[in-house]
Order: sequence, then structure tokens, then C-alpha cells
Amino acid sequence: MKSLFDKVSYDCSKIVTQSYSTSFSLATKMLSPKIRSDIYNIYGFVRFSDEIVDTFHDYDKTTLFNKFEEDLKCAIADKISLNPILNSFQHTFHKYEIPYDLVNSFLKSMRMDLTKNNYRTDAEYKEYIYGSADVVGLMCLKVFVRGNDSKYEQLKESAMSLGSAFQKVNFLRDLKADFEDLNRAYFPHADLTELDENSKQLIVSEIKEDFKKGYIGIIKLPAEAKFGVYTAYRYYYKLLEKLQRTPSMQIKDARIRVPNYEKFGVLAKSYVNYKLHLV
Repeated sequence: MKSLFDKVSYDCSKIVTQSYSTSFSLATKMLSPKIRSDIYNIYGFVRFSDEIVDTFHDYDKTTLFNKFEEDLKCAIADKISLNPILNSFQHTFHKYEIPYDLVNSFLKSMRMDLTKNNYRTDAEYKEYIYGSADVVGLMCLKVFVRGNDSKYEQLKESAMSLGSAFQKVNFLRDLKADFEDLNRAYFPHADLTELDENSKQLIVSEIKEDFKKGYIGIIKLPAEAKFGVYTAYRYYYKLLEKLQRTPSMQIKDARIRVPNYEKFGVLAKSYVNYKLHLV
């Protein structure tokens, strides 16, 4: 039965989300069940794309990525794929009429990671952030507004800013792994070989501005999405505050985390604020 195959595909995307990101998975659980599986489907696609370029060091990454992209195009054209992650994603892609240019921009940024190590200009940096983060926010927004084009246009800028904020927090958190293991540096105006407090604070200020713009959109989201997105916002802001308090040299030497007990504290506070209509 095709319906059973689709269910297995959706379950695979959910497992990918839960396995790779406890924080994102926790926030996704706070979304309405009506849209939750579609966000899992988007995350599964995004995660697998990222894994190819970030972790499969013993394989020909370019060949794998080319095959993955070709399989994606076939999945979208045929409306089915034997790759369960792509099968679930194509379902969400068609259900919400996600523009292919968003997908293409995402793949373009992922492909940059195959060959590019440094983003030395603002233009390069913004192009990468748009493709790797902003468009993911826009794909999710398509789901959140459930086909309401006017609402989508109204919230586009905020969704992009929130996507940027999440990605930049990840960059700052993963500074050690990106720089030492992958030889990558994303922030164009920071010398990561000698990251100082001033450079770090400039990065933090930039991210806080993105969060500010993103929050404007959160409060205007439909009820089905608002609590889940707000929870993610609170978690990433908590992580940013922790990074801000951490000495710059320590960020370079270790991956800063938010412990599980603090994550659940964020969830509890988010729930209270949501119920009290403070968001």
C-alpha cells in the first residue's frame, strides 16, 4: 500500500530529526500535529544534505551530493522516491507548493561547502546564509501558514531573519569543529585563529538583531505554529546568551551546550508565556 510506504517515509524523517537534534525535535513536538510531520520532512531533507558535505569524509562527497540532488529532482517530478527521506520531503513540497528556487538555493549553499572554506566578503556570507538558513525558514513558513500566500508574504522577512539567527548561533557554537575539523570560517570580519572578545561581541550583536526581527514574525504566526517556533526561539536565544558569557578562547576550544535540564526549563517558561498570551 502506498499509504503505508508514505507513513514509513514520514516516520524515517521523524527519526532523523529526533536522532540529530534534540532541541529542534523538542520544539517540533510543540507544533500542532496537523503540521508537525511536514516539519520533520523538511528537516530530514536538510539534515541529509548537510551530512553529505560535513561528515562523509571517507567517500566522494561530490558524487554523493550529485546523486542526492538528481534523486531529489526525480522524487519531485515523479511524486515518489524509494529514498524515504526524499519521498516524505516531496510530499510536503507539493502539499504546500514550496517554490523550487528555495530548494535550489539551499542546495547551492550546501554545494559551496564541498569546495569553499572561507567567506571573506559580506556578499559571499549573505549568499551562503540565505541558501543554508533563510530558505529553510521560508520552507517551514510555507507549512506554518498552510497555503495562505498573503500571510506568507507578510512574514517572509521575519522567517528569514529567524533562520539566519539559528544558523549563526550554530556557527558560533560549532566554531571549533568548523575551523579545526572542516577548515571552514563563516564570519567574514572575524579572525578565528585569534578570536577576541570584541569580535565575538560583534557577532553576538548581529545575531541579536536577527532575533529581534524574527520575533516580530513569531507573534503573528498562526496558533498551530506559534508555540513550537517560540520554543525554538527561546532555546537558541538561551544558547546565544551562554555563548556571550563564555570567554572567546573557550568557545574555540570546546562546543558549548545547553544541558537537558535547562532545555526543559526553557520549554516550561515558553509554555507559561504562551498561555499567558505574552507572545
